[in-house]
Amino acid sequence: MDPDRDDAPLHRAFVSVLGEARPVGAGVLIAPRLVLTCAHVVNSALGLHRFTMPAPSRGQPVTLRLPHADRDRALTGRVVEEMWVPPRSRPAPGRPSPPPPGTLPYYGDLAVIELDTDAPPGAEPAPFLPHRDGNEVVAQWASGHALTTLRAMPRVSAHPWIALDVLGGRVTEGFSGGPLWDRDRQAVVGLVVAAHETGHSAGRHQGPPAAMYAIGLSSIEAELPGLPPVAVPAAGRGRQQLLAVLEQLLPSRQSVRECEERLAARLGRRSAGAAADVERLAGTAMGVRRGVPELVDLVHDQLAECRPGALAEPGGREQLLRIARIVSPREQLSLGRRRNLTALLSQCRVTDPAALLRAVLPYAERLPAPSDLAQAMDVLEGYDAPPGQPMPPLLQGVVRVAVEERAAAGAGGEHLADDLDAWVRSTAPRLGVAPAAVDQFRADASAAHAAAATCTQVAAAPRVQVELLPVAPGHLFTYQIWVWSEDGRHEVVLTEDTEVTSHQVVEAIRRVLRTEVREHPETALVEFFVAHAWLRLDVDTWEFPGDADDIGFHPGVTRRVVLRSSERTRETYAGWKRRSSALAASPRLLLDERCANPTVALARLEASPQAGIVVVCCDRQQQGRVLRQCIQAGVHTVLWHREDHSGETASDLLALVEGVDHAHIPEAVRLERAKALADPDCATHRGRRLSLLHDGPDHRPPPLAPDAWALTQP
Repeated sequence: MDPDRDDAPLHRAFVSVLGEARPVGAGVLIAPRLVLTCAHVVNSALGLHRFTMPAPSRGQPVTLRLPHADRDRALTGRVVEEMWVPPRSRPAPGRPSPPPPGTLPYYGDLAVIELDTDAPPGAEPAPFLPHRDGNEVVAQWASGHALTTLRAMPRVSAHPWIALDVLGGRVTEGFSGGPLWDRDRQAVVGLVVAAHETGHSAGRHQGPPAAMYAIGLSSIEAELPGLPPVAVPAAGRGRQQLLAVLEQLLPSRQSVRECEERLAARLGRRSAGAAADVERLAGTAMGVRRGVPELVDLVHDQLAECRPGALAEPGGREQLLRIARIVSPREQLSLGRRRNLTALLSQCRVTDPAALLRAVLPYAERLPAPSDLAQAMDVLEGYDAPPGQPMPPLLQGVVRVAVEERAAAGAGGEHLADDLDAWVRSTAPRLGVAPAAVDQFRADASAAHAAAATCTQVAAAPRVQVELLPVAPGHLFTYQIWVWSEDGRHEVVLTEDTEVTSHQVVEAIRRVLRTEVREHPETALVEFFVAHAWLRLDVDTWEFPGDADDIGFHPGVTRRVVLRSSERTRETYAGWKRRSSALAASPRLLLDERCANPTVALARLEASPQAGIVVVCCDRQQQGRVLRQCIQAGVHTVLWHREDHSGETASDLLALVEGVDHAHIPEAVRLERAKALADPDCATHRGRRLSLLHDGPDHRPPPLAPDAWALTQP
C-alpha cells in the first residue's frame, strides 16, 4: 500500500482466514468478536468443497489472525449458524442449491464468524459505507502484507454484485472475503468474492483479469438481516446542532442515560452506564449505520412516555428531524423499521421497481435501475419531500406498493397490503407526517391506479441478453447469458469463462431459449452487449448447424438480434436523454461517405441534437469510428451495412426505417435478413450484412454491462 495514505482503520480490522496454517482467504472485523467473510472462504479453511451448503457445526473451529494488530497470535472462531448464507445460483434464499459446475454463484456466499475471545488490542471494527461509482478501491491479500494489494475501479454496481476493472495487481484466491477499501472515504464498501477467469488470468498470458466481483453493503444487509449494524466513519457535519437539540429535548441526566442505554442495546454496543451524557449519546448514534434514525426513534418514544405534550409542541421535534437529515442525509428509517419493510417488500410481486421510482420522483434525473423494491426504497429514502408536499418520497413509495398489491390480491388476499399500511401508520408519526396526509395520499393513489387499470397493457416480450467478451482477433468468446421477462425476472442463467467458438455461443443461446424462455408466443429479443471495438461482429449471421434431424438455428432470421453497447458513460447521458424525449418526432439522420472524417461526423451529430435514429453508410474501415461517435453523442439506434456503402444502399436503409416506430425497428431488420436468405440468387440484397445497434430508451442492461444509472428498464 502507499505509505503516504492513512489506511489504519482497514489495518486494524483486516483478518486472515487460515486453512492448515496457511492463508486461504480474508475477512473484516465488524464487532469485537464478529468477523464477516465469504462462505466459500470458510469452506476452504475447513477443507470442504467451496460450495458446500450446510453450515459448519460449532465443533468445527476456524483459525484466524489479525496480521496488523497481532501477527503471531492465532484466534479461533465458529460460524454463526443464523448468519450462514452459502453460495447459490438463484435469488431465492429459501431453496439453496449449489451452482452448476463451471459457473459463478452470484447470490449469497456470506458468513459471520464469532471469535472465542475478543480481538487483540489495537484491533477495531471497520467503518462501512455504501459503494460509490467512480471511486477507486484497493483490496489486500490474505497474508495481510501491506505490499500485496491490488487496485480496482468499479465498472457497475447492481444487486447482488459490484463489477470492477483491475487497474494494478493480480487477483488470487487469497483475496476472497477481504474488504474493498475506499481510501478517499476511508471505509469498507464491499467484500471481494470472485474474479472473471480468462486466458490471461489462467496463466497463458500475463496480465490482470478482465474483471473482479464484490458483494456490496446493500447486498450484505439484504442477505444477512440479523447482522448487527456496522460502524461508519465518524461524521462531523451537524454534530453541534444535534447536541444542542438533544439537550433541549432531554433536559435531565436520567432521560439521557435511559436513551443511551436503549440505543446501545439496539445497536449491539456497550453502554457507558453512569458515564452517559449527551456527547456519548450523539457519538454512539453517529458512529453506527442507521444509528441517527434509531436515535430519533428513541427520542420519540422517550417524549411519548415522559413528556407527551412535547410531541405536539412545534420546534424541538421538527428541529431534530431536520438535523438528523443533515447528519445522516440518506437514512430516515431505524434498523428495525428498515428490516421490517424489507421483509414485506420481498413478498411483493406486482410493482415494478423502476416504474415506482419514475412515478414518485418524476423530477429527478439520473435515477438508477433498481433490481428489486428494497433497492428502490433505498433510493427514495435519500430524497426529501418537495416544497408543499407533506409526504416524503419514502412513504409515497410504500403506499403505492400497498395500493398495487391490494388491487392485484383480490378478495381474501389483502393481508400483505394491510401489513404495509400498518407499517406506514407506525412510521409516519416518527417522520413528522400527519395521519391525515397519509390517508389523503393513499386515496389519491388508489384512484389513480384504478383509472390506469382500465387501460389495456401489452406484455413485453422476454429478452435473452448476452454479455459477450471476445478474445482477439474475435474468433473465440467468453460470455454470460441473462434472461429478462415481463414478470420481473432478471437473472443470469448461463456463464462460460473458457474461450469457445461462435457456434458454441449460439448453441447456448438456443438452449436458454428452450429451457428458460420456453418459446414465448412472441419472438424473444436476443441482445448482444459488446464493447464499441466489437460492434461490427457478425453476430446476426451466426448459426448453429444442428444435425440430420434438425434444421439448425439461425438467430438473425428466427429471432430479433440486436447489438447494444456496454460502454456508455456519464458524458453520453445528457444527449441520450434529449434524443430519447424526441424519438417520436425526430428525423432520421444519414452519415454517409462525406462523414467519414471524424470532425464532419461530430458536427453533423451536434447539428441534429434530437436525432435518435442514424443510418451509417461509409467505408467499412471507418465504420467503427463513426459508430463510437454515435454512442458518445447519445444516439439510440444505428443501422448500417457492413460491406456496401453506395448511395443506393443509403437510400434503401433510410426507406427501411422511415415511418417505422422505434420499438419496431428490430423486427423490420429481422424481416430484411429473412428476405435476403429467401433470395439466395440476389447477392446484393440489402438484408445481407445488415447490422443494428439498438440502445433505445427501453434498454435494460444486465448488471455487469452498461451503467444502470443512465438507462431505464422497459
